[in-house]
Amino acid sequence: MTTVRRFLPALLAWAVVAALVLSAWDPRDRTTWFLETVWVLVGLPLIVFTWRRFPLTDLLCCLLAVHALVLIVGGHYTYAQVPLGDWVRDTFGLDRNPYDRFGHLMQGFVPAVLVRELLSRTSPLRGSRWLAPLTVCACLAFSAVFEMLEWAAAVIGGQAADAFLATQGDVWDTQWDMFCALIGATVSVLTLSHLHDRQLDAPRVTSSYSADASTGALRTSTPGTRPRLR
Repeated sequence: MTTVRRFLPALLAWAVVAALVLSAWDPRDRTTWFLETVWVLVGLPLIVFTWRRFPLTDLLCCLLAVHALVLIVGGHYTYAQVPLGDWVRDTFGLDRNPYDRFGHLMQGFVPAVLVRELLSRTSPLRGSRWLAPLTVCACLAFSAVFEMLEWAAAVIGGQAADAFLATQGDVWDTQWDMFCALIGATVSVLTLSHLHDRQLDAPRVTSSYSADASTGALRTSTPGTRPRLR
């Protein structure tokens, strides 16, 4: 393992922390910043505290860091006013800032690898034909739950939640958001599964496989010995 790969998770974590701190300085809307970055504020400490027992693959670490940056940028500017999205809108003659659509693509693309990793390491689904469809379904379910959270925020916050919703006048925004998450999850499973499987077999990851003997699960440190559901 190279030095860079050895310290990659820590480097990514510090990069996310730095971006989070910078984004908290004079955001466009403080409430929106908190609602968009709360996933980072909760998720990053959770990963750090569970790392020794459940280290993640390098692929998942990189994707989570990128997703965190997408959320942080959206939180700082609000999704409807991200400058890069404005440039894309003006350059290609779009009728709205597309950064929100990109954010929801990422909402499917990155969680797909997270779900796939959790299922592969904690269930008999590793190598099963059910792993891919269940991963996509889990991501679509999460997207639907997120849309309900947005709805709750709109009901509670009223106009104050408009920047968080980022509908930009589109009555079908909720459906588009879930569709984008579905596309992102599907593309992720189709393009990253082989690379992900190789990293799941890395010694750092396989050495963390463990289970309580009372549940009848296996304890193993070598790839290919977990029970599989076909």
